[in-house]
Amino acid sequence: MNNTTTNSGHVRLLGKVHGKLVHKRRVAVLAERLAAMLPTSTTLLDVGCGDGTIADLISQKVSGLAVTGVEYAPRSSCVIPCTGFDGAHLPFPDKSFDGCMFVDVLHHSRDPLSILRDASRVCRDFILIKDHVAENALDHFTLRLMDWVGNRPHGVVLPYAYLSERQWETLYGDVGLTEQKVDRAIPLYPAPFSFIFGRKLHFVSLLTIDPAPAK
Repeated sequence: MNNTTTNSGHVRLLGKVHGKLVHKRRVAVLAERLAAMLPTSTTLLDVGCGDGTIADLISQKVSGLAVTGVEYAPRSSCVIPCTGFDGAHLPFPDKSFDGCMFVDVLHHSRDPLSILRDASRVCRDFILIKDHVAENALDHFTLRLMDWVGNRPHGVVLPYAYLSERQWETLYGDVGLTEQKVDRAIPLYPAPFSFIFGRKLHFVSLLTIDPAPAK
């Protein structure tokens, strides 16, 4: 058995352990916190929807919510309607949805500004983001570890592009987004793991799309 085979086995094992210890709780908590940000009777585009589990749970909590997914590598097992895209340009006309949702997607993008601008193009009202904040070297190390354990077994690209709070604010301003609500206390992990992997490294933000200036 060569080292590549051994390493692949270790990665698969980590993925299974992560799935049993973290994934189920994470999905339930995120669905609850994201649903609390959404208005009823809304059309929502879930960008980078994965298998659609979180969006499906949210739709069960928000009355009249209609969710469409878009994914770079669509999965046949996706539980919501899902369209493929190139990872940069959303294949929908302008103002097709009330809002867009990004759940732990933007830190995997090498150009979050472009994809957020395109999201604001296809949306009428808002963008909902769940992501991370990294203010120092310890934050970056912790998030890199979580990302590697949670995503490496699935072959997800890992640029580890975490932003500080100030960088997020600059990004929002460049796109033309205004933060309306933010949740920084998201209990994704039980104690004592929350003291290591929580630490307010996670947030959910609801942002409205600023109207274009009159010409």
